[in-house]
Amino acid sequence: MTWGLILGNRLINGASACDDVGMSTPGMPLQAALIPDCTKPEAHRAAYRKAKASDAIFVCIARHGQRWKVELDAMASRKPFVSDQAMTVLKAAAEALVVDGLVAQANIGADYISMWPIKTEEKARDIAAAFHAAMHGLQQLQSIVPQPRREL
Repeated sequence: MTWGLILGNRLINGASACDDVGMSTPGMPLQAALIPDCTKPEAHRAAYRKAKASDAIFVCIARHGQRWKVELDAMASRKPFVSDQAMTVLKAAAEALVVDGLVAQANIGADYISMWPIKTEEKARDIAAAFHAAMHGLQQLQSIVPQPRREL
């Protein structure tokens, strides 16, 4: 793996995490190596704007002291929000990471996930990529599966 620093942008496999490869192509979740490092506020703002422009779920990692944080935000996308029922799957997975000790805290909202502290950047990227793929898949599934009709 190639690591470098050019003008403050981190390089991963020779590509800046905040370049055009930084947010997913519509319909595609990000691979771990492409999750943007948004430790700097300007990188966070740029990656969020890019997610909104791409109609994609926002995902990033950020350094918190010696550890890492993972953030996902489905509100960056104009696609249907992930249902409460679907979010229970993501909540259960986050709780399992806490119980296992991979993360100490996890906040799961209606369309937002954050987890921290995570010991290594590599582990943060793996977690971010897995949750991004899961949230993306649940969002896609919800958009095509008919919702049950409610009886009046």
